[in-house]
Amino acid sequence: MVIEAGKTGVLVVDIQGDFTTWKDGSLAVDGTDSHFIEKVRKTTKTLDKKGCLIFGTQDWHPADHVSFFTNHPGKQAFEVIEIDGRTQVLWPPHCIQGTENAKVLVDNDLFMAIVKKGKDPGFDSYSGFQDDGGAETELDSVLKRNAIKNLFVYGIATDVCVKATAIDAANAGYNVTILEDLCRGVAPDTTESALKEMKEKGITVLKELEKS
Repeated sequence: MVIEAGKTGVLVVDIQGDFTTWKDGSLAVDGTDSHFIEKVRKTTKTLDKKGCLIFGTQDWHPADHVSFFTNHPGKQAFEVIEIDGRTQVLWPPHCIQGTENAKVLVDNDLFMAIVKKGKDPGFDSYSGFQDDGGAETELDSVLKRNAIKNLFVYGIATDVCVKATAIDAANAGYNVTILEDLCRGVAPDTTESALKEMKEKGITVLKELEKS
């Protein structure tokens, strides 16, 4: 992707304590130690200096969120249940509004905007653009307001929120590039499948920024 100053955006997906091993997160993804976070921070600053506009997504759940297994008596973490005709994975409580491990671990002063998702207690929200109930966030309007055409996307997790956000971005007409070395996935097989699915949607997957 050619970086056009002022027209190229960066979308940092869910770089939050509860998803990292560095912060002993309740839903930590392997490979998210301090070295990974520092690499994300450094590259985000580099892209900022190149003229990209930086945006982020942030899981921001109320304590009574439907996805928390603790809100379903007798259920365990990672069980899959049916709620109102839809499938719901039950997660450990994570990224609860106002808690330390809900904070975005990249310098917040770099961001034009950080879009909070998962605020509705009744719906999960893997994509930064919309929740599972179809309610849209302000992300698309924020990007369009800033005349963004091209979008670098990276963060946690490759096979969950990164995939959902990137595909929604591509469907919305953005030219999307994934920086694979700045992503971490939940499991190797689902990560490989997610990368394949994103490529099939016309999304570019780069190993690292230097090859862009």
